[in-house]
Amino acid sequence: MSLRQTFQSVISLHQVELPYDLIERDLSLPVHKGNIVTVTGVRRCGKSSLLKLAINKLLASGVPRERILYVGFDDERFDLMEKGDFDVILQAYREMFPGQSLKEVYMFFDEIQLIKGWELFVLRVYKDYCKNIFITGSTAEMLSGEMASALRGYPDEYKEQVLSFKEYLRFRSINDNPFTEDGAAMLRQAFKEYCLEGGYPKVVLTGEQSEKTKLLQSYFNTMLFRDMIEHYGIRSAPSVVRYFLKRVMENLSKPTSVNKIFNELKSAGMKASKDSLYEWLDDACRIFLFHRVPCFTQSVSKENAMPSKYYIADAGLRNAVLSPQSRDEGKALENIVFMMLNSTLGEEDRLFFYKGNRECDFVVQRREEVSELIQVCWELDDANKDRELEGLLEASKKTGCKNCSVITFDRQETILYKGLPVKIQSAWRL
Repeated sequence: MSLRQTFQSVISLHQVELPYDLIERDLSLPVHKGNIVTVTGVRRCGKSSLLKLAINKLLASGVPRERILYVGFDDERFDLMEKGDFDVILQAYREMFPGQSLKEVYMFFDEIQLIKGWELFVLRVYKDYCKNIFITGSTAEMLSGEMASALRGYPDEYKEQVLSFKEYLRFRSINDNPFTEDGAAMLRQAFKEYCLEGGYPKVVLTGEQSEKTKLLQSYFNTMLFRDMIEHYGIRSAPSVVRYFLKRVMENLSKPTSVNKIFNELKSAGMKASKDSLYEWLDDACRIFLFHRVPCFTQSVSKENAMPSKYYIADAGLRNAVLSPQSRDEGKALENIVFMMLNSTLGEEDRLFFYKGNRECDFVVQRREEVSELIQVCWELDDANKDRELEGLLEASKKTGCKNCSVITFDRQETILYKGLPVKIQSAWRL
């Protein structure tokens, strides 16, 4: 089968499937703005489904299926494709619908970053033919500097994550009333299961726990080999890269010392330079496997010099890769709170952690002001109360922020600690 015929087959198959039977996500893409819409996020978090939900919106508004051009490049038939082959897509569509103007077509290109040179193709199509282009990718480099400047800010950029707890409940058809005893008990149990299996859509919709674990492990292996080793040309042994990523996962909720892991590798006879480890960590962040949270400081140079914390895209992924020693509810909760906060950040907002004599898990900075301080612990009791609250108190004095919270699994009240009002919030109720 020729490349043109392959594209025609892919386009036809997607048109036959319309409309898609999908569960709505909280994020919804605009469909009639005439812009390039880009969606980035970790592999398998639901970016393709966002495109398909947008297609459903178009169909509901009266757009005929013949005007939908959808190609997913995460397909082995496109592995040998080069940038000069992109024009075959337009040729294939024109041959299928010779009377259809490309200006009226809605083009959806899923995981297009897998083919080098995609930016110039999208630029040309946008300038010459079609203003309705939707693209997804699993790297933070979706928009190159050349493309972003050429389009002068026209692209609408969206970031998708795995399911939030609210979406998790929707996918599991759980809609119990949190104000009844039975409903609250059901939601508490659902949150514990969310901490264990995470929020990857397909994993949540899969029945057996063993199958969920296999899926998550396959996601990690694909990210390791295809998204990192192949995409970034890493030449070290995959076992060394795997060991390094797992060590970062183990260190969740604590600052990560690359130097310490380097010495561990060296002692174990595994070869990798310290510079390579830093590059791998950056690569893992670029594919959204990890998210970096630096230490709060007034100095940029100090911020860069101090070890950062790294949170993972999904707590369930960590559990599956490190199983069985990874099932730490407190770390899972902290990771879930991070992902929740991360989803609310604007372009100029940032997340930090505070470390002085005491520690505070999250410093939320909105524009130039610290707007919130948050501690996370599964339970707040007599054994850890002073440690958690003293960390908030010290961070509050350092930053001047009085909006302080402790997020726990199941406690809801407001207390006064040494003159500082502290909201204690239940995570499953957020």
